Amino acid sequence: MLAPHIPVMLDEVLDHLAPAAARPGAVAVDATLGAGGHTEALLTAHPGLTVIGVDRDPNALELASKRLVDFGRRFIPARAVYDAIPEVLGDNGFDEADAVLFDLGVSSMQLDQADRGFAYSQDARLDMRMNPDDDLTAETVVNTYDTPELVRILREYGEEKFAPRVAKAIANARDKAPITSSTALADLVRDAIPAAARRTGGNPAKRTFQALRIEVNGELDTWERALPAALDRLAPGGRVVVMSYHSLEDRITKRELARRASSSSPAGLPVDLPGTEPTFRLLTKKAQQPTQNELDRNPRSAPARLRAAERIAPSTGPGGAP
Repeated sequence: MLAPHIPVMLDEVLDHLAPAAARPGAVAVDATLGAGGHTEALLTAHPGLTVIGVDRDPNALELASKRLVDFGRRFIPARAVYDAIPEVLGDNGFDEADAVLFDLGVSSMQLDQADRGFAYSQDARLDMRMNPDDDLTAETVVNTYDTPELVRILREYGEEKFAPRVAKAIANARDKAPITSSTALADLVRDAIPAAARRTGGNPAKRTFQALRIEVNGELDTWERALPAALDRLAPGGRVVVMSYHSLEDRITKRELARRASSSSPAGLPVDLPGTEPTFRLLTKKAQQPTQNELDRNPRSAPARLRAAERIAPSTGPGGAP
């Protein structure tokens, strides 16, 4: 039986998106629909809102659609990766969105489905595909990537300081027999990491599993495209909320939002040159983190970092001309 799926930082998400979601005829995009908890809360809070729920996982779309069936046409499911938001909006007859939500990373639903291979605490085949129709699996990465490439992935995507040791252990093990199960890989990683380093920081396999998941699903490359694409399709006064679960995603988010919230005029000018004004304002000066109450209720929310921003309406000159 799957564990209950608790939407992460739900109160904060609703608060940040409320001014945009409450507009008459507003359209929101839940770019990472998952089990549909955030979308359900948004649709309940704003009776005039339509939400397009995007997910690459057909299982998630099916389950969320059943959960949200009572909202009728106010909920629109869309199977896509979240860098396709402009296309998803266009396909459904919309030019812009009033609100966009990203809840990045692997969902609780995927973690709890043992046969998906995301969790190092449950034995399963090494899969880790968010879209089961994709070709690349974690088993393929582990058994076919050369050692230098494994080191790079573990360092860049898992921030694993013992990446060479782990990669060498993987290479040695697969020379004897293919590595096919999550438990076998987790045990191998644990044994490769020095005992002193295993005493703190939780399961030593978590960084390797994160790295493999990011590689299999192209998460960082997709995120580099997805956030700018979504921001470009926000209406003036529209709002975006991003929840990240590791520093790599959060760094990309922080950089892009800060860039758009800053003037691109040369330093020292008394006013911004036309076309160089900030196009967004930050709603969070630094990333928000779950409260202790939320951590007690939902321990999986611990890594979450939330950032939010609002698109600024274009400035107008005399007589209202742009």
